[in-house]
Amino acid sequence: MMPPSPRGVSRLAYGPAQSPGVVHLGLGAFHRAHQAIVFDDLLRSGDTRWGIAAFGMQSDRVSAVLADADGWFPVSTNAPPHAWRWVGSIWETGVVSANRAQAVEAIAAPDTRWLTLTVTEKGYTPWLADLIVDGLSHRFTRGLDGLTIASCDNLRGNGRHLKACCEEVAEALSPKLAHWIHLNCRFPNSMVDRIVPAPTPEVVAMATQALGEPAAGAVVAEPFWEWVIEHDFCDPTDAEVLARVGVTVVDDVSPYEFAKLQLLNGAHSTIAFVGVLAGLETVFQAMSQPWLSRWLRLMMEEELQWGITRPNTPDYIAQLLERFANPALAHKTAQIASDSSQKIKQRWVPVISAILATGRIPKHMAITSAAWVHCLKKWRADNQPINDPLAIDLVASIEADGHDGTRLVRSLLGIERIWTSALTTHDEWIDAVVSAYHAIAQHGIQTAVESVAQSAPNHAS
Repeated sequence: MMPPSPRGVSRLAYGPAQSPGVVHLGLGAFHRAHQAIVFDDLLRSGDTRWGIAAFGMQSDRVSAVLADADGWFPVSTNAPPHAWRWVGSIWETGVVSANRAQAVEAIAAPDTRWLTLTVTEKGYTPWLADLIVDGLSHRFTRGLDGLTIASCDNLRGNGRHLKACCEEVAEALSPKLAHWIHLNCRFPNSMVDRIVPAPTPEVVAMATQALGEPAAGAVVAEPFWEWVIEHDFCDPTDAEVLARVGVTVVDDVSPYEFAKLQLLNGAHSTIAFVGVLAGLETVFQAMSQPWLSRWLRLMMEEELQWGITRPNTPDYIAQLLERFANPALAHKTAQIASDSSQKIKQRWVPVISAILATGRIPKHMAITSAAWVHCLKKWRADNQPINDPLAIDLVASIEADGHDGTRLVRSLLGIERIWTSALTTHDEWIDAVVSAYHAIAQHGIQTAVESVAQSAPNHAS
């Protein structure tokens, strides 16, 4: 049984003392409400190989909070009965920027079996690969086994990309090391899904009141969660172990990751930009607007599901719309709209390109792309920061061409690092976004959305 209070309770509550078997990079709310719970379920079953050494990448705030609570933190779903669950799978914490050597040694520790990541959907950098390869190099020289290295980021083929980055870094250091990694480490592709809003002081206060003790690390998430991972592990028996606690192990993750990136993440970004223009602060508020929710369903059915082969896609769309409409998840539209240049490249560009390849213009995507341009212009006019890795380029376009809507759209849609060369030179696509931009400017976002919805194929007279 879980002890009534985590304060002062060691991990011995799970069984014999043991070092962590998992190293995790990216100690954010999503990890605590997702993989940490999966591994907690395994620990509760008596399998003590799944304790986590978790590392934040830059900030020490979460690490300090967890250290103060002996690694315990509460998680609740924002649905009846709103019960809080103490999670104790994080046994050690650290911060890479403050103590890189600690993270390297954790990766190289004899008991470590897995390395998981929730770092970014912006792409994997040489700096991250250097960190991982440093730890693997120690394992190689010490004669230890390889690791299962599971990316849990919103990147298509995330494991494949991470493997390529690590092997490239290793090859530059030592061909023997690169060969050892190739033979002994596994990089399964995976798809993870759970809506986890950024924790707020209100969440901490609610947890503290409900539990009767400090709960600074509290996290709230939606009831739904999913982890689909490729059957590619150093220890093949891990597949059965993970499946017992609800993880889906498959031969090919791509149908699931495509569906998530286009239908969930793509729709989320759509809600964000349209919601910001409509003055709607949360996803729930946006979905409460009949004009927006009807159009979003139409957009998902006619464009965002293009090329999706996930089983039972219509049911998946219906499930997503229900999740978005959860009144208890105060997911901020402005938060989702951040880092837009990187998200667009992952979430929108592939489906836009695929539809254009058929000779059709994706009119719904043109509206939401135009909404993105309006949001950037609005934030700049309101002196709000544009939180984006390409902020300098975006601001430069707005300052140079913001006085002329047509020129502004052409400038922003001409940034190849966002839209790729195929779209930056596609005149019909750019013209469609220009037209949508002016429709929003002249009539407002609601009227523009309703107009394109009425003219869609399923609504043609």
